[in-house]
Amino acid sequence: MDTQRLNPRILTLLLIILAASLVRVLNAAQLGPMTNLTPIGAMALFGGAYFSKPWKAFVVALLSLLLSDLIINGVLFDGKYGLMYQGWMGVYAVFALIVWYGKQFLQKITVGNVLLAALIASLGHWILSDTMSFFSPLGLDLRTGQPFARTWDALLQCYAQGLPYMKNFLTGTLFYSALMFGGFELAKTRFPVLAIRQ
Repeated sequence: MDTQRLNPRILTLLLIILAASLVRVLNAAQLGPMTNLTPIGAMALFGGAYFSKPWKAFVVALLSLLLSDLIINGVLFDGKYGLMYQGWMGVYAVFALIVWYGKQFLQKITVGNVLLAALIASLGHWILSDTMSFFSPLGLDLRTGQPFARTWDALLQCYAQGLPYMKNFLTGTLFYSALMFGGFELAKTRFPVLAIRQ
């Protein structure tokens, strides 16, 4: 029997990330208790922090996002927006960057490090996503209903429009990070085999 395939640490990490993906789907279906808070930032940080091989961190995190997106777009929204939404590649690039943050900033898991990584991930997500929205023909200035003018004031308006979403993203990242990181660290004290990196 292949013991690598049955590694308890990897199985536990996978189950935690899959559970977060399920919460994301339930929230999108408005069946979860906090429909405006997404676990995707925490999923990316968690994968980056705990998978010892970078390729595993990126593959698991991106696949979990892809699977939940396919369920949300294909099942919940019945393909109304297509198989994938407009701008999904940019979203995935930002998500991969958050996995990288987890790899860089969370080599040592402490409350302070997780808070800092969640803050950096949320601010980075906000700035990068809204900059992409600003330059996209689909990005609309809510004051006028028209595409953003290519001015400094319009860029600031784009960031201002995204601020409530950034606050939700930060709150979700902090909340789900506390659950995921805290839960796994607690499990490691109860089951020392989970602390063994492979």
